[in-house]
Amino acid sequence: VMKSSKVGLAAALVSFASLAVAGDAARYEPVGKPVSCINLRSIQSTKILDDKTIEFRTSGRKIYHNVMDYQCSGLKSEDRFTYKTSLSQLCNVDIIHVLHDYGGQLQKGAGCGLGKFQQVQKIK
Repeated sequence: VMKSSKVGLAAALVSFASLAVAGDAARYEPVGKPVSCINLRSIQSTKILDDKTIEFRTSGRKIYHNVMDYQCSGLKSEDRFTYKTSLSQLCNVDIIHVLHDYGGQLQKGAGCGLGKFQQVQKIK
């Protein structure tokens, strides 16, 4: 993960090998009510589960699933996205952009709106 931040501005480029397969989200159950935001500093890793769902692992061993209202074209196949926020949190009003690789050059694709963050736990 590459992160750069300035006072009042944080931007992150997230690119992780996605080991998840379709249906991965089905192995989890919700914990409590969805929240609008998560703290940027608490995000330790992400995993793209499909074109609508991103898993955020945070400090304290918490896992959040963010399910967008609409498909984010190319999210799963490109397996990377970027976001920019002026806050210290990533929120459901923020937009992510799929990063496309064109001959070794990363370019932002269309924007996709995040949903709420639902804490989940593995089903035992």
